[in-house]
Amino acid sequence: MPAYAPAAGTVRETAEAPGFHKADDGAGDTAEGKAKGKAKGGGRGKAGGRIGGTVQGVDLGTEITASLVVFLVALPLCIGVAVASGAPAELGIITGVIGGLVVGMTPGSTLQVSGPAAGLAALVAETVEANGIAMLGVIVLGSGILQIVLGLIRLGRMFQATSIAVVQGMLAGIGLPLMFSQSYPLADATAPGTAIENILGFPAHVVDTFMNAQTAIAALLGIATVVLSFVWKKVPGPVKKIPAALVAVGLGIVVASLPGVEVKTLQVGNLLAAIQVPGPEEFAGLTDPAILTAIVTFTVIASAESLFTAAAVDRMHSGKRTQFNSELIAQGAGNTICGMLGSLPMTAVVARSSANVQSGAKTRISRTLHGLWLLAFALLLPGVLALIPISVLAGVLVHSGWKLLAPEQFPAMWHQDRGEFAVMVLTTGAIVATALLEGVLIGLAAGIVLAALRMSQTSVEHHIEGDTAKVVMKGNATFLRLPKVIDALEAVGSAETPRIRLDLMGVTHLDHACRSQIEEFVQQQRASGTVRVELLLPDLSRPKPKRKPSPASSPVSPSWPPPQPHERSSSGALYDAFYGPSQPGPSAEWYYLDTRPFEGLQDSEDARWRDHHG
Repeated sequence: MPAYAPAAGTVRETAEAPGFHKADDGAGDTAEGKAKGKAKGGGRGKAGGRIGGTVQGVDLGTEITASLVVFLVALPLCIGVAVASGAPAELGIITGVIGGLVVGMTPGSTLQVSGPAAGLAALVAETVEANGIAMLGVIVLGSGILQIVLGLIRLGRMFQATSIAVVQGMLAGIGLPLMFSQSYPLADATAPGTAIENILGFPAHVVDTFMNAQTAIAALLGIATVVLSFVWKKVPGPVKKIPAALVAVGLGIVVASLPGVEVKTLQVGNLLAAIQVPGPEEFAGLTDPAILTAIVTFTVIASAESLFTAAAVDRMHSGKRTQFNSELIAQGAGNTICGMLGSLPMTAVVARSSANVQSGAKTRISRTLHGLWLLAFALLLPGVLALIPISVLAGVLVHSGWKLLAPEQFPAMWHQDRGEFAVMVLTTGAIVATALLEGVLIGLAAGIVLAALRMSQTSVEHHIEGDTAKVVMKGNATFLRLPKVIDALEAVGSAETPRIRLDLMGVTHLDHACRSQIEEFVQQQRASGTVRVELLLPDLSRPKPKRKPSPASSPVSPSWPPPQPHERSSSGALYDAFYGPSQPGPSAEWYYLDTRPFEGLQDSEDARWRDHHG
């Protein structure tokens, strides 16, 4: 599996850019080249020209079948999220339609699909309970406008700085709860509630399912859908090109229509009657600080979920990358329209986006058409929707959850990087235990800590040579390594040697905490009057010289102690020419390298050192 393949397990078979044929490489202006271009679909025929913002070479058949698969995945999610949010089911479908027809046609992401998201269900339910369903439209409208502003000031790109371990952990953290939550409607039952409750209640749910004949039939339909989704691509012949979800729905409708079979099917009311346009009374609520707080909260969570999802979807395919600022504006436009219609808020949704990528979509056509199917079926064919068993749609979602979980990614990450594996597992567990946004933030924090620890690689060695206790430090000395530095300083301080040398010339970064600790130690030791302390510090404040004089040719000869300002001669000018000005201030200390062995120092030189350093 390529390194860029995420937890969803989708791998592109070629490295071709979406919408281009392999041989369609700009054959030039020759007649032969133009003929090749037309033969490969380069003209503006049925599949030529710009369609949905892409170039020639679009496979409309694949785009249409992918849109139908996304529609089948989106439909139960739209209804389920609406019910979980304490809102009418029709409002969830309206948001799904807007996510397809409005956001689907806008620039930003190519394959990401938007609609009502489970990650916002709890927040929406609390808002509806506190302020009523009528105020929801105003809050969503305000959030949409604020998202557009954030996109215009180009704050979307900051979400691109996301660790792959966090993204894969996020996908797994979405997939695992999705599988368990959908295992209940798969057997015509109702999920207990949170992800933890759904997981803990699963064993009893399995026992209860097969104690009843009708729930057992529903469960078998759902399980057959899951199995079919895994094995359908291995079916020989052209029949395998038909999406497994469509085949499962067809079989489910046939089984549900058999005499004696009573399984739950979809029930959708009138979409137009469910629309609640906010009025002056609702807009007057904008003076309430609680409403303004809710707008900001919705904006932050919806934006974070959408753009984190965009980062995840980009790793599922090798096509065009997401334009994060444009995507944030597109999400804002969708939420603005949702607010005007009094509908649920929308975000980008991983389950639908993953199904879109897995179905072979390459352009915006599939995600736009999925919104059209939602609208057409809900308005024109509600009777057809009523024939589809809920257990079959739940089975489609269980399969999507497994692809998102991608358990094979965990051992792969373990062998590749144990630290990133820990971040991945922590992110997954945090999402399952809390919620999507909180879990991702915990994962990001863990990733930052891991990066800080790895960047703070410090080698600290201490030993005694003759009458000198030495500490040699190399690498990046930050506060994270302060305990190791303190241990080394205490060790040489307690050695009771007449000399201490602290060699930090190999340090590439010395933060304030470590430097303060070292300077405090030096001052304490020198104040005792019984220990000579040499501190060798690199000059990290200016770049290193391009060249240094060789000892043989340089007129600058090592001397100890270094010349004081009033003693500097022409050799000091040459020193400054090579190394830059190095005149100390009134309270500065000289840091120097003594090139002669300690054993050869004469008592007179010790006296001179004490005269200069006190």
